Amino acid sequence: MNIFLLIGVILWLYALSVLKRAELPAIYFIVGSVGFFFILFFISRPYFIWVMVRAISMTLALIANLFHLAEVYSDYGLVIISNGFNNITMTIDYECSGVIETAAFWGLLTFYPMYQAKEKVFLGLAGLLWISLANILRLTLIIIIVHIFGTDYFFLAHSIIGRIVFYILVVFFYYRVFTYDYLTKNEGKA
Repeated sequence: MNIFLLIGVILWLYALSVLKRAELPAIYFIVGSVGFFFILFFISRPYFIWVMVRAISMTLALIANLFHLAEVYSDYGLVIISNGFNNITMTIDYECSGVIETAAFWGLLTFYPMYQAKEKVFLGLAGLLWISLANILRLTLIIIIVHIFGTDYFFLAHSIIGRIVFYILVVFFYYRVFTYDYLTKNEGKA
């Protein structure tokens, strides 16, 4: 473990204990969520990213092979999309794996005061599945657009259309977990 990460974790835990004793729940939530996100992100770099890239790549390989859309090398996280005579290679790395979004969700969920521990575990796993499926849909959409319209449409498919679809699905899930459930549980209290 990196010494800077260890020092950061110790300082984060100390800040959380001070905020808890000072009874500042909003600041406690923010510091806890952001700190836990960074801890998850830095700890997950070698292993969780590899698992997510591999899982996303293997699922994409099934879809791409079934419909003859692209060649996917799941061991390397490579997707080769062809359109007639043109090929483009897309690399699935930590940005395309959903690790950042999953770590952010887990950070928020861990310090969200509304749920019990069992509910948080269930929602954490559901969030991992939802974000992964949204990411697979995004990458499949990119492959389909490039396969049909050509490599000139890669930027549009990847940077605009794919991200819009992905973030709409992720924001919907965040809304469902953090806003809708809160409103429905507190409906009778108002």
